[in-house]
Amino acid sequence: MFIIRWLLGRIILLLNFIFTPKKRKREIHEQIKIDLQTKSLQLYQYLACPFCVKVRRALRRQGLNIAIVDAKNAEHKQVLLNEAGKVQVPCLRIEENEKVTWLYESSAIIDYLNKRFA
Repeated sequence: MFIIRWLLGRIILLLNFIFTPKKRKREIHEQIKIDLQTKSLQLYQYLACPFCVKVRRALRRQGLNIAIVDAKNAEHKQVLLNEAGKVQVPCLRIEENEKVTWLYESSAIIDYLNKRFA
């Protein structure tokens, strides 16, 4: 089972590399404004997870520079468990007004990003 998952993960990464979407172009001052807003966001993810790839592709299409956190790291996995309540990826950490919200599910994350930054 491990070999099959590893192989499928590599195929997903290869296809993502080949068919990488174009990054959205903005005026410099607009991009700086967006970058300031995205500093409060972090995406917890696994590299070869198909749902994480879906979210990363949406980030690229929108030209968003959000910090990517590898949840396979034991320390980051512990943060997910302690603060968010469960280890599930993709997970978007949203910090607004000194309040932290954790958003799961790739479609919900993409919808949130589309509404906030489109």
